[in-house]
Amino acid sequence: MDRLRAASGDRIVIPFARPLTQYLAHRAAIDAALRRALESGQYILGSEVAHFERSFAAYCGREFGIAVNSGTDALILALKALGVGHGDEVVTVSHTALATVAAVLAADAVPVLVDVDPEYYTLDPAQLLDAVTVRTKVILPVHLYGQSADMNAIMEFAQVRGLAVIEDCAQAAGGSFRGKPLGSFGYAACYSFFPTKNLGAIGDGGMVVTSDANLAEAVRRSRQYGWDDSRQTQAAGVNSRLDEIQAAVLSAKLPTLDAGNARRAAIAERYTTAFESLPLKAPAIRAGSCHAFHLYVVACEQRDGLRRHLAGAGIDAGIHYPRPVHRHGGYAERVRLASELPTTEMLADRVLSLPIYPELKDSDAARVIDAVREFFSSEGAHV
Repeated sequence: MDRLRAASGDRIVIPFARPLTQYLAHRAAIDAALRRALESGQYILGSEVAHFERSFAAYCGREFGIAVNSGTDALILALKALGVGHGDEVVTVSHTALATVAAVLAADAVPVLVDVDPEYYTLDPAQLLDAVTVRTKVILPVHLYGQSADMNAIMEFAQVRGLAVIEDCAQAAGGSFRGKPLGSFGYAACYSFFPTKNLGAIGDGGMVVTSDANLAEAVRRSRQYGWDDSRQTQAAGVNSRLDEIQAAVLSAKLPTLDAGNARRAAIAERYTTAFESLPLKAPAIRAGSCHAFHLYVVACEQRDGLRRHLAGAGIDAGIHYPRPVHRHGGYAERVRLASELPTTEMLADRVLSLPIYPELKDSDAARVIDAVREFFSSEGAHV
């Protein structure tokens, strides 16, 4: 408990994320799942993984799920299964987690980065025309923070030009757009089960979901050296397997995902209502979508001052992301910018992620609100 106390005084720190609370909230079900997995004696690619693959794929409106070691591996293997390789181009965004672009580079392709729209912070379909070349093979929209990208416009653009779409759903488990689950639009979709995600494991994990049997088989082979069921190979693969323990934990948590997301949405609505009169931009929700609110991200010109003020009040806030991908060493030299990225550059200086998770207490949400309001009511807020 001492680690959750502020440096000044005894006030309990409100962490930006605290996956332990998710375990404690569902301890009985998770402990039972752990015992089941441990007592089975089969710890790699057994019945727990198979069950979770079926359950999560169905939840996403897909026929097949292939569980892998991480969300990054899910992207890499999905890209490779589509034949993406040396010289090919993949269009995505720079305002995202590094993993999105790292996966494109790991597939030996060229990331072509476009700007996000200023309202929802997702891939701007209007930027696609200038980004696409004869080498373009895939469009990779990111449902950032749990917000749906404009999948109707993106899918229409891709279909007319014969391009594949892979959805990066790492932050969007349980989100939807126009009545369809996020992850059910593209040729495939990729998820992360990192502990802080809406559906989080107690370690790393990821999954590719698709309704294409050939793609599913290609990913399934690739995650284990290229083997088929008889351990014969047709192409080289890697070692990227979700273990039985993580699958058991995720199966125990999956039935609670919708309720957890509803709680996130309720906290988000409370924040947004409280901040209406303040000089900051609260998250917008795309019409016809259900925001998963993996993160609650505001934008304001006094971001750094606000973050310091919150820290002094015992509130941990994050920045997602302080530097666009194209400004990271090791990445800047290997990406291509389709055009200037003014919105992306602006967001890097302004975004701030406030605490949001299903177990966040109402009293703690009130503390966050009070601290934000206090900052903007002080003279220092405009210095």
